[in-house]
Amino acid sequence: MEEIQVRIVTLEPLHVIAAHAYSASPEAEAWQKLVEWAKPKGLLDPAGAPRIFGFNNPDPSHGSPNYGYEFWLAVDPQVTGEGEFERKEFAGGLYGVTRCQGVENIGPTWQRLVAWRENSPYRVACHQWLEEHIGTLTAPQQPEDLILDLYIPIAK
Repeated sequence: MEEIQVRIVTLEPLHVIAAHAYSASPEAEAWQKLVEWAKPKGLLDPAGAPRIFGFNNPDPSHGSPNYGYEFWLAVDPQVTGEGEFERKEFAGGLYGVTRCQGVENIGPTWQRLVAWRENSPYRVACHQWLEEHIGTLTAPQQPEDLILDLYIPIAK
């Protein structure tokens, strides 16, 4: 198995606005929703260094092409959600984090990160698994150009 570089990160509590979709390609749908809601509000301005996290919700199930994906846009405490864009409070937590580039590498990188945790001194933790989107946030990307930091929850 290929060597993996993992850094240990404490993700501080976050105020987030959530965008969700459920379909055979929910990532693209939830992303479009988030961009259409947040861009006119200036929340995706690169100067503000927006942080966007995502995760399956619910996970894919055997026999169904559909699953859910939820994006979280970290926002200032005064930003409120509206309509289907729910404001949530995330408590944060301790994570092992590794970088992944290219859609085709997401699954294999998650597998290597799980193997790393199983062979590390860290225990399994119950907070949310996350994928942080790095780089261009509003321009379409080619699948091979997508860059993610994968966050696996850990405990000491």
